Amino acid sequence: MSGLQVRDVQDMARKFVDDRGWSKYHKPKDLAMSISIEAAELLELFQWTDRCPSRKDGQRVGEEIADVILYCASLANALGLDLAQAIEEKVEKNSRKYPVDVVAGAESWEEVKERLGKHEKP
Repeated sequence: MSGLQVRDVQDMARKFVDDRGWSKYHKPKDLAMSISIEAAELLELFQWTDRCPSRKDGQRVGEEIADVILYCASLANALGLDLAQAIEEKVEKNSRKYPVDVVAGAESWEEVKERLGKHEKP
C-alpha cells in the first residue's frame, strides 16, 4: 500500500466502520478515549526498557501506531473534519512557533525554550 495518503486513511477508516454498521457507536468521546487507550498500549511496549524494540516488537509497535492513527481518522470522520487539512494547518502553526533558524541544533528542550525566549515572535 505504498503512496497511501491521509485522505485514503480517513476513507479506509470510514469504510471499515460503515461496512460493520458501527458509526452509531463511534461517538467523539468514545473515540477520543480509544485513542488514549491505544496510545497507552503503544507506550506499554517501551515500559521498563531502554532498548530498541526487537523485530517482533517492531511489528507490535506498528500495529499500535496504526490503531492510534485509525482511531484518529475515525474521530475526524465523526466530527466531519478533514484530517489532511488539520495536519497541514498544525504543521504550519508549529513551523511558526518553532522556527528552524532558532531551534535547529539545540541540545535539549531547555535550550529550545531558552532560544525561543530570546527570539522575537512574529
